[in-house]
Parts: sequence; structure tokens; C-alpha cells
Amino acid sequence: MRTQFLQAIEVTGLAIEIFGVLVILVGCCFSTGKFLATYRQLPGAESFRNFRQQLGRAIILGLEFLIAGDIIRTVIVSESLENVGILALIILMRAFLSFTLEMEIEGQLPWSRAPGKREPATPAANPGRNN
Repeated sequence: MRTQFLQAIEVTGLAIEIFGVLVILVGCCFSTGKFLATYRQLPGAESFRNFRQQLGRAIILGLEFLIAGDIIRTVIVSESLENVGILALIILMRAFLSFTLEMEIEGQLPWSRAPGKREPATPAANPGRNN
């Protein structure tokens, strides 16, 4: 019974990690397609900035799923202290990457924003506002 439970958890963690990779791949394809479709219509810098923001958001979301899969597979299935230490390092690296990507996308530290307010990252995202 315990073996079946551990196998189910292992498969669940792996499925979550695969989903995270798929999120990144689909986000990359979607962002690239949207960039290619709007490249001629928007100024070059603006379309490139939009592309980077969309791609960054896809990577951040995919990283969240990868971290969740790692946690499930490492903590539940492999209970050794060495595996937990490796998991901690992986989570630190992925969290740092997510943090820096979020800073790159938003252009400011996450705690610098007013609560509940999220300013658009590009002027084109808010056409009614005077810049």
C-alpha cells in the first residue's frame, strides 16, 4: 500500500514538472507568435518589450510548477537529508530567477508597488493615460 502511494506521488510530481515545462514552451511559442504578428504594427522597442514581458511571465509561471513538482517528489518520496538540501538549493535558484524576472517585467521591486495597484508596464497597455 505504501509503495503504491509513493509511486502515485512520484508520478504526480513528475506530471506537475512536465506541465511546468509545457507552460514554458507554450508561453514561448505564444509570445513569439504574438511578437511576429505585431512587429510591423508597433514601434520596434515597444513590441520587443511586450515580447520580453510575455515570455518572462510564461517562464515565471512554469518555474512555479517546476518548484511544486520538485517539492512533492523530494519531500514526500525521497526523505533523505541530502535530497532535502539539494531541493533547498534548487528552490533558492529558481526563486531568485523568478524574482529577477519579475523585477525585469515590472521594472520595480515587488514591495515598491502600492497594494492592490498594478501599473501597466508599457504605455500602450493604458491608452487613456497621458504620458
